[in-house]
Amino acid sequence: MARKMKFKTEMKQLMDIIVNSLYSHKEIFLRELISNACDAIDAVRYESLTRPELLEDDSEWKIRIVPDEESGTLTVSDNGIGMSRQEIIGDLGTIARSGTREFLEKLKESDSKDLPELIGQFGVGFYSTFMVADKVTVISRPAGDKMQGVRWESGGQGEFTVEEVEKASRGTDIILSLREEEKEFLKEWRIRETVKKFSDFIEHPVYLKLEKKDEKGDKKVGEEILNRRKAIWLRPQSEVSDEEYKEFYKHITRDFEDPAKVIHYAAEGTLEFRAILFLPAHLPFGFLMHPFKRGLQLYVRRVFITEDFEKLLPVYLRFVKGVVDSSDLPLNVSREMLQENVLVEKIRKSLVNKILNTLAEMKTGEAEKYISFFREFGSILKEGASSDWSNREKIADLLLFESTKTEPGKYVSLGDYVERMAEGQEEIYYLTGESRRELENAPYLEVFKAREREVLLMTDPIDGLMVDSLGEYKGKKLKAVDKGDLKDLPAAEEDKKEKESFKSFLDYLKENLKEVKEVRLSRRLKESAACLVVEEDQMGSYMEGLMKRLGRESELPRSERILELNAGHPVVRALKALYERDSHDPRTAEYGRLLYEEAVIAEGSKVEDPSAFARRINELMAKDLSANIISPKENEA
Repeated sequence: MARKMKFKTEMKQLMDIIVNSLYSHKEIFLRELISNACDAIDAVRYESLTRPELLEDDSEWKIRIVPDEESGTLTVSDNGIGMSRQEIIGDLGTIARSGTREFLEKLKESDSKDLPELIGQFGVGFYSTFMVADKVTVISRPAGDKMQGVRWESGGQGEFTVEEVEKASRGTDIILSLREEEKEFLKEWRIRETVKKFSDFIEHPVYLKLEKKDEKGDKKVGEEILNRRKAIWLRPQSEVSDEEYKEFYKHITRDFEDPAKVIHYAAEGTLEFRAILFLPAHLPFGFLMHPFKRGLQLYVRRVFITEDFEKLLPVYLRFVKGVVDSSDLPLNVSREMLQENVLVEKIRKSLVNKILNTLAEMKTGEAEKYISFFREFGSILKEGASSDWSNREKIADLLLFESTKTEPGKYVSLGDYVERMAEGQEEIYYLTGESRRELENAPYLEVFKAREREVLLMTDPIDGLMVDSLGEYKGKKLKAVDKGDLKDLPAAEEDKKEKESFKSFLDYLKENLKEVKEVRLSRRLKESAACLVVEEDQMGSYMEGLMKRLGRESELPRSERILELNAGHPVVRALKALYERDSHDPRTAEYGRLLYEEAVIAEGSKVEDPSAFARRINELMAKDLSANIISPKENEA
């Protein structure tokens, strides 16, 4: 005879929350039931090692899902350890005895989107069934207790009934009487989709009962295994073929191409987890669009917990795809708990170290493959130089750049650059800009070309921020050739004398060019007449332009420019002579401004008054043509 019993007071509160609040991600109930079924099977397997009679000649482990559209029920069965009457009352009637209050408090405090992930955190995964069912029936028989089973039933309204029943086999059947609006979970496609998402790699087979009609129209009943069960990350790497890796990669990423690199990793000892990580061959479609799902799939003992879990990898490794399976994390850990979990941070550190080491090996042993990878993902990898201080040197070792001594499309690493630095050179020279062609023609490189000093040509928008964060490499400072002074190129004695002779002229130009902080002689220039530079600690013209295009110009003060003049250039020497002949001649200031505007254009910026610039150019052309072309009348004479 069925005995009616009441839930504890806290259970009533929980039921109310589940039924009335937890309606997003409702498919989680099936994950919980399948996970519980797996645990039950594992339990009887373990117990049978010392008590083989518990198997009752049934060691073919199965989890069955039986939809019945006529009755509106969904049944999940297992042949696991089962429950006795006392166990079913204790486990299903008194919820999470040690942690219910804490669980309820978390439910109340959490944002609604996080609530479903909290289910199971304190042993309440079973009760997720009431999100979709208005009645739940559990029929169970413990292993070794022949025929004697128990039936538990509740509508989730504060009470349940328990009665003894006969059951021919050990294990548990959970029968859900689904609400009308949840009947989609009786559909074959919905069950397949949910099992594939959450339970595709659990160890034991999940069977779906199928009813189909044959050619004659007769109903045929059969079963089909829904889950792949091939958790290849749990197998030794030597036992997994290249084709299996490729198939698995395409399964989890929906990519049509093979991965560039596979990382199969098993951590053992104080922290145990397994992972298969993939480096894609190309940027995934939509990678640069927002939002783009980033992160790894997290499993706990083969059970899917969450997809694209961002905490497992830093942002600059967001292109890495794969799975991580931890046996140390609690099975039903919530996303909220994961964010602060100490074990997650340890797993993250281990994964980052493994990925960076693999990239270093790839760079050394598979140079062409690494270059192809870097062309796709190098810009993203560079973000790590400013965001991951603990791995800054490792990331710096992985960076590649074009330079004044490489052919277009060829690269040099910072390590290679340092090895071939000139004797006495203490700094790593670089220049940032839009393109290699633009940089190669920049006046800033003239003295470096003359002295055969290599300069890195950085054309990624992120390069400016990256080198500012990196600062130095192997004790060598990263030096922008368009900033500050050139300490590696000391001035000769004659240069110092020339500086004195130019002082009055330079002061005059500074007085008439309010746009610049200083006018000085340049050690950079060999062919050009003038260039603009900034102080060492200020933002260069390229980065200023980039910030402007991003609409962030107002966030940073404009750098103060320094006008540098080439003392050996004919135009500069002629202008100095004009000033010395007549310091009040207005042409000195006018032509000095023209040199400044040429330097503005050379640095890639725009002159403030294009019309005035054009007028000054036209005036010079007109004077030159008038002075050097003989008129027809003069020719006749």
